[in-house]
Amino acid sequence: MSVWLPRTGETLIARAPITFATGAATRVKGMRWFRDTERNDIQSELAGWPEGPTYTARSTGDTAARNTVKGAAIAAGVAFMGLLSSQSGSVGPGKSDKGSDTSHDRPDEVEDFPVMWAAPGTVARTLPWQLDPSRNSEKQYRTHAVITDHRLVFVGFPYTKGNESLIDDEVLWETPRSTIEKVELRDFKIGNDAKIVFTDDSWCRVSSVARERLTRYLIEPLDFIPLSSLTPAQRNTAESFATAQAPDAQSPLVKRNPCGCFRVEVLAPSTVKASFGHSGLHTVMDADGTELKLTQYHSEDFLT
Repeated sequence: MSVWLPRTGETLIARAPITFATGAATRVKGMRWFRDTERNDIQSELAGWPEGPTYTARSTGDTAARNTVKGAAIAAGVAFMGLLSSQSGSVGPGKSDKGSDTSHDRPDEVEDFPVMWAAPGTVARTLPWQLDPSRNSEKQYRTHAVITDHRLVFVGFPYTKGNESLIDDEVLWETPRSTIEKVELRDFKIGNDAKIVFTDDSWCRVSSVARERLTRYLIEPLDFIPLSSLTPAQRNTAESFATAQAPDAQSPLVKRNPCGCFRVEVLAPSTVKASFGHSGLHTVMDADGTELKLTQYHSEDFLT
């Protein structure tokens, strides 16, 4: 059993679960499509892919009918909530602020829901079928994205409920960071989606419960501060923090935050979990090398 590790001279930066996204708007709820640039379905053209379901978007008539019923239910709910709000006490938790009910990309989120947009011969057409929830059950197999300073790698491994640390990685796909043009966060509905655009104009829409962790180092510059550039006190704090985390902890990654303090993050392969990848072990220190908060293992960062 083994966790995938980069080659010598390559730095591991992040690891998180990843799949193709799933439609959330009524017309495309529970669906996804693989398209060329003319919006033709291309899943039968994807080399090595097993057969999968063929979806048909719900008609606008169905949507209107559903919305009518939904509207009546919402109206009743609003009246009921208004009654409750006039009473003392809490009426329960509010909606999470991570997602949004407003789509800023109706053609690809409401009318259609492509998760692959790829002309022949483009990068997106090479993505592995294991990312597709309709072809691969997460109850038996999980897929993770691994980010290094050189490349983006997708790995997969068999999964058994309750065995979060039992990981035997298989490399499914990889691409150099240079092939990635940009990454756009997509907040419609739950807010777990991101659009990865490649330099050949192909793209994919993926979903991750750890979206921010997954995309941060594909969006932000890799401006880690070399340990040799830290003051002796700062370096001592960073290295002592890393040593205390796990026997296989890698050299700490240090970045300057906008506040002027320093974020120290450590990755240790032995702490990778099937459900959330590597949540990151981190602390913050000031310019004098003094830690500003208690050491925390933030698995909850992935679940909010």
